[in-house]
Amino acid sequence: QVHVVESGGGLVQPGGSLRLSCVVSRSISSMFAMGWYRQVPGQSRELVAQFISGDIINYRDSVKDRFTISRDNAKNTMYLQMNSLKPEDTAVYYCNAALDAYTNYWGQGTQVTVSS
Repeated sequence: QVHVVESGGGLVQPGGSLRLSCVVSRSISSMFAMGWYRQVPGQSRELVAQFISGDIINYRDSVKDRFTISRDNAKNTMYLQMNSLKPEDTAVYYCNAALDAYTNYWGQGTQVTVSS
């Protein structure tokens, strides 16, 4: 069983920054894809940013130039640096580790609230 644990969420004012961390209980270099998703109550979970096949990075259009995804394979940890946060970024943020197209592991989520 693979365990995924997110941390780093919180309350921040508009324009502020947060860094989320995701620790995985097995080597993330073996994962087909690693990504950050977010979900607002009553809405579908949406992709924020992801690594595919190690080096390919995708970002949601609304977070480009504000969010940066990164990873430290030695620590089995992935990060999401979020700058210039907006109220519409408020959501529960989830880390996903995909071993292959059929095997996905999710964390419990971390709440990010952007409000003055």
